[in-house]
Amino acid sequence: MTQAGAPPFDFLTPEDRALEERFLRDGFVIVPAEDRRALDAIRDRAVEVACGWLGCPQPDDSDRFLNRIGDRVPVERLNDFRLAVIAGLNATPWLRAALFRAGRRTVEALVGNELCMQRRVNLSIQLPEDSSSLLPMHADSWSGDSPFELVLWTPLVDCFATKSMFLLPPEPNARLQESMHRWSGRGMDALFAAFEPDLRWMEVPYGHLLLFNQNLAHGNRVNREADARWSLNCRFKGVFTPYADKRLGEFFEPITLRAASRIGLDHRLPEGFDE
Repeated sequence: MTQAGAPPFDFLTPEDRALEERFLRDGFVIVPAEDRRALDAIRDRAVEVACGWLGCPQPDDSDRFLNRIGDRVPVERLNDFRLAVIAGLNATPWLRAALFRAGRRTVEALVGNELCMQRRVNLSIQLPEDSSSLLPMHADSWSGDSPFELVLWTPLVDCFATKSMFLLPPEPNARLQESMHRWSGRGMDALFAAFEPDLRWMEVPYGHLLLFNQNLAHGNRVNREADARWSLNCRFKGVFTPYADKRLGEFFEPITLRAASRIGLDHRLPEGFDE
């Protein structure tokens, strides 16, 4: 029973409670990077790797270099270029730690503080008017991802409108789930057209992070803006939450396992009494 005049108590801070409610309502949150230096270091490393592949000097303006990468890389070489930059980024020992530092408090508030993280960070590059880099409307849990995962989506340039990604909010997504069987054989473009009025295009300026519920339908379309999109994506989930096709030790790696859990996992009861 609460004592008269005592303040209300909650296990979550007011800030964490508000963040949770916003995420559950909208299916996403966009927040400023908590460690801007870490984010800038990641972007600088991406530019460095890109310049190595292109054989060009480091630019004075990283933002312009990334936005205008289509001036240097034709569409037919884009995938080779993207794979080379992904390889270079993932070979950087501090990459994932820096990415986690950029969004740690928000990730922990939404997922938990005993986390596993995707072992390899993904990179998307979408040139203007390029139809070869499209991701049709889908939900990751439809194809083997655990429903307990969240995606940290980190732009390296300002992302908005068709230079970004779209997300179907929870309420219309529930309608889609209920009617999904009716769309069998009609194609994802028909599904997109039916729900297009409900979609939210993510506006995420550089220096901010997007965390979204990957159980909600999402994807991208042809980039009709003047500049290229660069965005990293990486999954987080609680170490002890259920896995699907992407398994611990293969796709995921524990990053913040606590002492009590380590002790419990190593614990063995005394044996040999039946000998």
